[in-house]
Amino acid sequence: MDSFKLKQKDVDILNTNKGLVALLSKEPYNLEKAVRYVKYEKRLKKLQVELVRLQTWAIKENERIIVIFEGRDAAGKGGAIRRITERINPRLFRIIALPKPTELEQTQWYFQRYVKQFPAAGEMVFFDRSWYNRAVVEPVNGFCTQHQYTTFMNQVNDFERMITESGIRLVKIYMSISKKEQAKRFEEIKKDPLKQWKMTDVDERAQELWDVYTEYKQRMFEKTSEGGGVPWKIIRANRKTYARVAAINHILESIPYDKKLKV
Repeated sequence: MDSFKLKQKDVDILNTNKGLVALLSKEPYNLEKAVRYVKYEKRLKKLQVELVRLQTWAIKENERIIVIFEGRDAAGKGGAIRRITERINPRLFRIIALPKPTELEQTQWYFQRYVKQFPAAGEMVFFDRSWYNRAVVEPVNGFCTQHQYTTFMNQVNDFERMITESGIRLVKIYMSISKKEQAKRFEEIKKDPLKQWKMTDVDERAQELWDVYTEYKQRMFEKTSEGGGVPWKIIRANRKTYARVAAINHILESIPYDKKLKV
C-alpha cells in the first residue's frame, strides 16, 4: 500500500464496486490513484452528458463544429477524442486522422484535403492532427520545403478567419507533455503488443528533435495569435485523466450551446 492519508469520503469511494476495481486492477496497489480515478470517472460521466446536450443543440440549430487536436507525439490526443465522442450520436460526428498526402493531393492547395472533411449542418468533426502538420511536423522532419512552410504560415490566419466567418465554430486544443513523459509513453507503447503499431519513424525521432519541435511550436503559437485569430487552448497532459477533463471543459466553454436543453 502507500502512505496516502484517507479521509472518510475516500474510504466510502474505495468501498464501492468501482473503487475496489480501480484499486485492485493494478499492482502495486495505490490508494490515492484509485480514489482519483473513481472521481475522474464520475466527473467524466457528467461532462459526457453535457457533450450529448451540446450535440443535441448543434443538430437542432444546424451548427457546424470543428475541434482540432495538436500536440507532441504520444501526448494523448487520440485518447481525449475517444472520451469526448464515446457517448454522442455516432452518425453525426467524424474523427479525421489523415494519412500522408497522395501524389494527387500533393499537387493541390495545401488546405484542400482538409476542407473536404469539413462538417455539414448538425455535424461535429474532430481532427486528430490537422492542417497544422505543416506548421510543426512537416518542417521539423523535412516533409515540406521552406517556401511551402512560409506560404502556410502566411495563409493560416486568413484560412481560419474564412472558416469562422462562414459560421463554422472552430476550437483549437494543444496537448503538451514533458520530454520525460514522452519518453516514458514511448517505452510503454513499444512494450505493448496492442499498441506497437502506433510507433512510426517520426515518433522514433521525436526525442532527438525535441528542441526543434519546441522552436516550431512557439512560432506557430506566435503567428496564430496575431490579428485576433482563433486562440489555442494549451493543456498540460502529463496526467491523461486531467487532460481529458480539461479538453472537454474547454469545448463546452467555447461553444454557446443551450445548457438547459433536455437530452
